[in-house]
Parts: sequence; structure tokens; C-alpha cells
Amino acid sequence: MVLTYPPVLEDGMRRRSFIAGLGSAAAWPVVARAQPAMPLLGFLFGIDFRRPSTQAYLAAFREGLSSTGYVEGQNLRIEFREAEGQYDRLPGLAADLVRLQPAVIVAAQLPAALAATAATATIPIVFTAADDPVKNGLVASLRSPGGNATGVNPMVVEPEGKRIGLLHELVPSEEKIGVLFNPNSADASSHLADIEAAGNSLGLELVIINVSDESGLGNAFAWIDEQQIGALLVAADPLFSGRIERLVSLAIEYKLPAVFSLRNDALAGGLMSTAPALLIRIDN
Repeated sequence: MVLTYPPVLEDGMRRRSFIAGLGSAAAWPVVARAQPAMPLLGFLFGIDFRRPSTQAYLAAFREGLSSTGYVEGQNLRIEFREAEGQYDRLPGLAADLVRLQPAVIVAAQLPAALAATAATATIPIVFTAADDPVKNGLVASLRSPGGNATGVNPMVVEPEGKRIGLLHELVPSEEKIGVLFNPNSADASSHLADIEAAGNSLGLELVIINVSDESGLGNAFAWIDEQQIGALLVAADPLFSGRIERLVSLAIEYKLPAVFSLRNDALAGGLMSTAPALLIRIDN
């Protein structure tokens, strides 16, 4: 059984091209009293950059660039665009980056990746996508991505069934489990179907708590408390991973056992998580 809140009324080749394009900067002729233009990288993000967890991602990204010889401000320019969790802004932000004609666009997380691939079929795109990139139309196949996009799938969405199972083991007497869910996610329909299937297989009553922006989190947790929901799955979504500090604070305030999607969520104070480790440290 599934309830819902609020009520109804309410490719390798592209990578090589990018590296070759950046590398060619080293071979540009030196002109007296003039500096050659640095290659440009566009970075598109669905959430904002001010969160500690987001800063950790950016630090790891810059460290990776540095390890290959590229340092922002020295031999590489980066133009950042962020949607601050408002996914409807992503198409415009992606179009803005395309107009700058960067050597490559890095699209962090599925909503940004979909916006970037819709905005250009020629500029190479490197993405991360927590859900299946084939299912979501980013690439033709994992073996042969085709097109102008390639990237990494850290398999964050797929273990949702495992997370529900962990909650059930943690509080076996709770037959009603809340699921904090963003209905505006690019893959909302298929993601929700997977969650519901996992709950049904365990005979649990899932209560879907729809939250599409940070302002709704406080009211959602108050409603969860009123409904005496004893455990919570925070569904994998950039909106929530970018607001982990707020979510952890609310879970502690309401004494609510909650499972999150990323190891970093647990490091930030969440009760537990299960997903591939992204090897990003958060300093507290």
C-alpha cells in the first residue's frame, strides 16, 4: 500500500577530444606581450555551491583536474552555472554555457546532464548521473555511448530497495515507512516505481512525502511526526544531497531513524547510508 503527501489536491572518443583540445593549449605559439586564451570548461550543477557537501565535490573536481596538469586560473578557465535546486532553470543555464562555446561541459548529476545534452549535440559533455544513463537517454549504451556525452554512473539510485530493507531491519516493528521524495526529479516516475516495488516486496506501507524545495522540509517533518511515521528513507536526489545538514538536523529534532543515499550523508551526521563510496571527505 502506498500513501502520498501532500494530498492530491494540493564516450571515450569525446573524452579524448576534450583532452586533446585542452592539451593543444601547450602547443600554441608564444606571442610577445600577449597571453593565449585559456581553454574554457563549463560546469553545470543542479544545486547550489555554498553547501559544505557541495564544496567537497568541487574540491575533489579541482584536485582531479590538477592531477592531470590543469589548474583553474593558470591554464584553464571554468564557468560555473548553478540552479540552486530549481531544476526548471537548468535549460536556460545550459544554453548560457553553450553560447560561451567551452571545450567541454561538465554536468553534475542527472538533471544537469539532461539539460546539457538537450542544449548541445556538438560540445563534449562529461556527466555524473545517479540513475541509469541509458534508461534516461543520456547515452545509447554503456559500452558505446555514442553522441557527444559520456560519464559516470555511481549507482546511487539503484540501491533504494536495499535502503528500505535496512530500515526494516533497524525498526522491524514499523510497518509504515516515510519516503522523502522530490517529484520534480528528472527520473521521478521510474524512481518512484522502483521504491514502491521494493516496499511492496517487504509488505511495508510506504508514505510518499513530496518535497520539491528546501522551504518544504520543515513542514514535511512536522507532518511525518503527526502521522507517527517511525522511519524515513531520504530518496537519492540532488535536492536532498545538497541539503544534508538541514535534513540531519530535522531527523535529530524529530528523533526519526533515517537512511540516506551517500556515505557523505552519514559522515555529515546522518544515521546511516548505503551506496558506492565517492571518496570525498567532508571536514567538520
